[in-house]
Amino acid sequence: LIIFSLCMGLTCLSGFFHMKNKNYRISKSHEELLMPPTPCHVKTNVMFLKTHKTASSTVLNIMFRFAERYNLTVALPADQLFHLGYPRTFVAHFVEGFKTIGQNYNIMCNHLRFNPLEVKKVMAANTFYFSILRNPIPLLESSYIYYKNNVPAFRSSKNVNEFLASPTKYYHPADYRENIYARNIMWFDFGYNNNMEDNTKYTQAVLEEIEQNFHLILIADYFDESMILLKHTLCWDLDDVIYFKLNSRSQDTVQTLTPESEEQIKVWCSLDWKLYLHFNQSFWRRIEETIGLEVLEKEVDHLRARQKEVMEICLSEQEAVRKDHIRNKALLPFQSGAANILGYNLKQDLDSRTLRICQKMVMPELQYTSYLYAVQHPHKKRKEVGLPLLWTSLQE
Repeated sequence: LIIFSLCMGLTCLSGFFHMKNKNYRISKSHEELLMPPTPCHVKTNVMFLKTHKTASSTVLNIMFRFAERYNLTVALPADQLFHLGYPRTFVAHFVEGFKTIGQNYNIMCNHLRFNPLEVKKVMAANTFYFSILRNPIPLLESSYIYYKNNVPAFRSSKNVNEFLASPTKYYHPADYRENIYARNIMWFDFGYNNNMEDNTKYTQAVLEEIEQNFHLILIADYFDESMILLKHTLCWDLDDVIYFKLNSRSQDTVQTLTPESEEQIKVWCSLDWKLYLHFNQSFWRRIEETIGLEVLEKEVDHLRARQKEVMEICLSEQEAVRKDHIRNKALLPFQSGAANILGYNLKQDLDSRTLRICQKMVMPELQYTSYLYAVQHPHKKRKEVGLPLLWTSLQE
């Protein structure tokens, strides 16, 4: 069964953090080589903290397809919402059916503001927790474009460089609820105060707490490497982590940051910067201790080759297209701010089984959430996405 998955992988301005060393090898002793491999059991209870502008829509698509493959129960947002109460701090009743289903959900991956005690009420005791971070420099530029119309601090500045030249001129703490995307957004998503003063004792305590709450933190700037590490850690198949990049935008909406702006982001978003530096380091350490860089490289090549194969099966253009070029409006991604969010056109002559698989791979977040909600809660009113339905009946 071809089960694929979607993504984003921004190759980022953070190459200098990348701790890869081509000459690095982990040497195993003779005894270790003779030992039988540890049996690997597929992990099906998984909580993904979906952070903003970090390729997380691609991961969500992977999670949804995995849930369908294993017939798992997803903790979906209640009623007409598409997020789990965000930006409010998560509480268990934000999940549809929590009162009757209780602590029996397998997968949780829609946007929420992390609150470990409440999440634990929903997810099984043996749940695997992971999340994803991105270099705050391209992240802030992406947030600026995507949330330009919603965030007062962004709305009142001409462009991202003007905002960064003097952030406090535009960013007012009184508007902090509306301005969360303008400063330390990842810190906020993990449940912490994004306007806290950056002092070593405080940041160290938060980093340690995140390490206790999460088994794995991936890095969006190395998305393919992240998918290989995730596959190994969860004992999933390669096809479980195949993806098409979702929720990405056209290059002409990217604003070029000045060197001054890049340096300013490290100061203005210093909590996110410390978070990223810390977990970027632990990410590469984890790879070196488990897979090894040589195997990683081979598996990344394999992933990309498989992805290309799947794209050739599914897509008519072999790449994402602008919103006005998407033929099937049921597959149109949500458009936000000044971004032009790209989508895909599928080949016309696919057999019904292949078509269904390809549709799931390119299905935007809102449509997929609405579809899964209809499957899991057939007696509830379907979530409205304001677009034509891809399938009028769930059996199609």
